[in-house]
Formats: sequence, structure tokens, C-alpha cells
Amino acid sequence: MLAVAGSHIDLVRLGWGSAMVTDDLTAKLERYRDADVPVMVGGTLTELAWQHGRVDELCRWLQGHAIDRIEVSSGVVAIPPDDKHELIARLAHDFVVYAEVGEKDSDAILAPYRWVQLIRAALQAGAELVVCEGRATGTAGLYRADGELRTGLIDEIVHEIDLDKLVFEAPRKDQQAWLINRFGGDVNLGNVPPHEVISLESLRLGLRADTLATFHPGP
Repeated sequence: MLAVAGSHIDLVRLGWGSAMVTDDLTAKLERYRDADVPVMVGGTLTELAWQHGRVDELCRWLQGHAIDRIEVSSGVVAIPPDDKHELIARLAHDFVVYAEVGEKDSDAILAPYRWVQLIRAALQAGAELVVCEGRATGTAGLYRADGELRTGLIDEIVHEIDLDKLVFEAPRKDQQAWLINRFGGDVNLGNVPPHEVISLESLRLGLRADTLATFHPGP
């Protein structure tokens, strides 16, 4: 992946708790560092550490692996908002924090105004960026259960929050294309499968049919 698409990758997230069960983790991290690609662990580890009262232990583990970025989410473990923002502020002293907002349950609907409130609070607590939930399947949070974009929600968020502070999880091509056509080729997208980095970069430059007319209008 790095040989083919390393120059297009701003950040790698080691999803779920996979970093804990990766046998060649040290070598993997060294490859990313050699390519100047930052690494972050996913929010699952943060949620578990909070639930078990072991946040300090997680921090020591991250520092031992020279990982300087961490995601703070509450998608599975229901961390109360005030506790979550306190955790963001605590971690921001030593790490670059990405805060995730949104529900992982496709049947759970968070009102647009509540999205905006939680995003603002996370940024005020010290988060560098806020990740808008979409799941690895693109079927929750910003999206309906069938993957359709909740366009009104997205427009409301962008109307209230600086676009540069947002990362939209967008694992599916149709979702990526809509966001690029709507907000431009530099829009922050996450949850991109490793084998689709080149595909996404092609969309960002209008080198695929889905975005070609946006970036290369005819005479």
C-alpha cells in the first residue's frame, strides 16, 4: 500500500483493537514512520481503557510504541458526554486527539443540532479534528441503513462547523464521490479501505467518471 499510494495517505488508523493482536506491530509501525505516515489507534481501545479505568496504562503503551495520535469515541461504550470531553482534554496534553461523533447503530438517529453541539464541545475540549461516524460499512451515523447519505444532516454540520475540522467516514465510492463533488477534492475522508486509496485519489482529481465533470467541465 505504501509503495503504491503512500504519498496520498495523511493518516493510518489501526482499526478496532487490532494493534493489540498484530504480531508484527513494531515492524509495521516502522514502515509507516519510514514513509512519514502518522499512525493512530482506533477509538475501541480508548473506550475499553476508560471502561476499565486503565487510560494511563493505554497512554504508556502508546508512548512505548511512539504512537502520538489517539481517537476518542463512545460508539460502543456509552461514555457520558461530559466524561468524554474530560477524557479528550486529558489526552490532548500528550497526544493529537481525534474525537468521533455519531451513533454506530443505524437505527439510532442523532438530531443535527446535537451533532453540532457535540462536535463543538469536542473541539473546545482539545480535539484536533472530529470524525463524523459512518462505520466501516457506511450504514450508520451520516448514512441511512442502506448507505444513502443523510445530506441534510451533512449540510447542517458544515454550515455550523469549519470544514477543515471535520473528517467524514466514507468507506463507499458513492459516498466519497458525493462528498468530493459537494465540498471539493480536499475534503477530509476516513474509513477508506487500504486497497481503495488510489481509487479515492482518482476521485479527488476528477480522474473517474463520478467526479470528472466537477473538476474538468466541458467548453
